[in-house]
Amino acid sequence: MSGDQIAILAILAATMGLFLSGRLRHDVVALAALIACVVAGLVPADEAFAGFGHPAVITVACVLVLSRGLQSSGAVDVLARTVLPANAGRTASLAALTGLGAALSGFMNNVGAMALLMPVALQLSRRLEMTPGRVLMPLAFGTILGGMTTLIGTPPNLIVSGFRAETGAGGFAMFDFAPVGLGVALAGLVFVVFAGWRLVPVTRAAAGEDFETGAYFTEARVKEGGKAAGMTLREIEAKLDPDVAQVVGLVRNEVRVSAPHGARRIRSGDILVLEADMDGIAEALSKLDLKLEEQVKPEPRVVEADTAEDGNGGNETDKAAEGGEDDRQENSRENHQESRQTSESEEIVLRELVVRPGSLIVGRSARDLSLRTRYGLNLLGVSRNGRRSTARLRTMALQSGDLLLMQGPTDALSDFASDMGCVPLAERELRIPNKRRAFISAVILGLSILVAALGLLPAAVSFSAGVLASMVLKTVPLRSVYTAIDWPIVVLLAALIPVAGAMEATGTAELLASFLVGTVAQGHPVVALAMVMLVTMFLSDVMNNAATAAVMCPIAIGIAAALGVAADAFLMAVAIGASCAFLTPIGHQNNTLILGPGGFGFGDYWRLGLPLEVVVTAVALPLLLLVWPL
Repeated sequence: MSGDQIAILAILAATMGLFLSGRLRHDVVALAALIACVVAGLVPADEAFAGFGHPAVITVACVLVLSRGLQSSGAVDVLARTVLPANAGRTASLAALTGLGAALSGFMNNVGAMALLMPVALQLSRRLEMTPGRVLMPLAFGTILGGMTTLIGTPPNLIVSGFRAETGAGGFAMFDFAPVGLGVALAGLVFVVFAGWRLVPVTRAAAGEDFETGAYFTEARVKEGGKAAGMTLREIEAKLDPDVAQVVGLVRNEVRVSAPHGARRIRSGDILVLEADMDGIAEALSKLDLKLEEQVKPEPRVVEADTAEDGNGGNETDKAAEGGEDDRQENSRENHQESRQTSESEEIVLRELVVRPGSLIVGRSARDLSLRTRYGLNLLGVSRNGRRSTARLRTMALQSGDLLLMQGPTDALSDFASDMGCVPLAERELRIPNKRRAFISAVILGLSILVAALGLLPAAVSFSAGVLASMVLKTVPLRSVYTAIDWPIVVLLAALIPVAGAMEATGTAELLASFLVGTVAQGHPVVALAMVMLVTMFLSDVMNNAATAAVMCPIAIGIAAALGVAADAFLMAVAIGASCAFLTPIGHQNNTLILGPGGFGFGDYWRLGLPLEVVVTAVALPLLLLVWPL
């Protein structure tokens, strides 16, 4: 064993030890390993950061951005409400939820798919009278299984494809993972839906698990030709889940009816007063084709008078009531005119603010504060500990402790909170459905996948073009393009790719492969294939799955070379094993996401995860040998 081989093995052992300890974040550990390799002379200094230009890294970043477009447009929310049965039993509901999660994970980042469907899972658990964990864990495992089916479903698949390309055989195509991955995913989902969920321990969710902040009272206008126009209130209420949204009032011709009769027929231009939580607002807007009464149109944003956003050009009652503000509007109009060009380029965000005791807005309304005129902000909803008000939203006197759902530019919201004595909460996204953006986002992602699948462009180039189209068409807010990227994952991949290259260049991968083939597999290819999958599974449960794939790929290629067989089956075994992080909450981000909301402990995952890994192994090995013969 040479000095370089001893050095790379020592660095690799220290890296895996740090991964397992969890004391440092994965990207920090990977970067430390890269620097150590450079200092030891194992990686040339001028090639240290070549990993940041690796196609797998570029593709991962681009898929995250395109996933954000689907998320922010509300496209997935609409799909979830369309696909999921409203009154089905446990088995059918779990099958629909986990199946949807798996399908989405095949074409978008599986962490993004999990984050999108978590609120749906929590609502479903309440309807089915199940503990949250018994719905969340099947969903998490379903999204992980779905990522096995396509090239872009999960970062390990992209890494495996990159290593195959470096052998000279070319990278895997978009759906090369499907014959094995789809069979494994289907078998896993069937097990989880029909039997596995019963193995999930019954736990009590952690306090504040879904971060409920109470129901908002908001106003939504019935659009001309919208779904709600012509329906009775009773029919409208039947379409809404009473646990998340209900109609508590009606405004017609500026007259507020606090307890409208269920037989009253709704007209275009009516305003429904809704009591709903964050998810219920989006659900009501989507199901009934409503528009928030006070919503600012992102393009163009002219912050002067309360006119066009009302949907009917304003009304004389409102204008008369605001007549006392005319002087202030006139005085500020010049400043607004000067800033209008920059305002149009600002991104509109939604944020929650808490009114502190002694705040300057206590006892005043949105109209009194001239929110639109002075700040370019809209008050979309007020949450007041379950107490209802008979006043219109714009005339409601605010109180200390009120939770305000506000819309406007980030800087304007920050200035308002600072000036008026409000406390901004951690940002929580309200995905208001936007049909145009949802359609364009879906088309962009679909075309990117199609171009890559047909081989017209490399995957990295195809998805980069998709990101460019998203930026030009503004399906992803420009401020979100870079925040959508999970930078720790990007740094992790970019740092470990040169380290993996050093393992191959020094002959260490070949050395390890020869040892494993000779002592463990004893020259049997099928045994070696099973060993590669099981070792990858184990590592993926205790360290990041992308890091596992980067470490195991050179070893898998070396084992195949030592046995004199094709490397494809071994690389696919790495891809499957790296996606089977079912035993611990640290192996995959989706497992971590459900730790608190599900009320789980570290040892609760293996009860479902271990049998699921047995199912995956039993199905994957025969499929690998059939589809990718040795």
